[in-house]
Amino acid sequence: MARPIRIQYPGAVYHVTCRGNERQSIFRDDEDRAKFLRLLSLSLTIYSVKLFAYVLMNNHFHLLVETPLGNLGEFMRHFNITYTGYFNRRSNRAGHLYQGRYKSVLVEKEAYLSILSRYIHLNPIRIMRLGKKTVEERLDELFRHTWSSLHGYLDGKRREEFLDYTLVLAAYGGDTRKGRNAYRKHIYTDITEGLEVKSDICLNGFISLCG
Repeated sequence: MARPIRIQYPGAVYHVTCRGNERQSIFRDDEDRAKFLRLLSLSLTIYSVKLFAYVLMNNHFHLLVETPLGNLGEFMRHFNITYTGYFNRRSNRAGHLYQGRYKSVLVEKEAYLSILSRYIHLNPIRIMRLGKKTVEERLDELFRHTWSSLHGYLDGKRREEFLDYTLVLAAYGGDTRKGRNAYRKHIYTDITEGLEVKSDICLNGFISLCG
């Protein structure tokens, strides 16, 4: 089967996901997660890619990125190969770490960037075991998930240098305490009422499976 056409152009925004091979974990411990973020930061710099949001789960990750140079394929190839090489060396293993090619959904920047960042940040509590928890319990679980860009959106002291917070927060009143508090309130509302945007974020109905 032929690969789907890769949609790339300068300024394109994508929701990128990548899952471990056979749904296996892609992180052994927090040392791996920290290394993942350092390599991600390096790749962002090399390919001039902007990162708006991320979340690391045990067997997959989510990124929200913009490619000013229209080079998502080059960026992701470099990043995935680099992290896989590190992981294999540390784990004394060989072969594929990820399940096929990464998936990338082309996002309409003006309409959905600020919503999709919240969707990505809510990923840690979209698991079945939390379905019967109260809103407060799920909120607590979300805030205790360390490996997410959410914390920098809620607390200016927890910002990470390789992230761009300004553009998303502009939709909530700006990159200020007021804007961060508004973002927090939307997260609370999302947990209470639910937030499902997968069917709405794709630009002109195109989904690109890149690799």
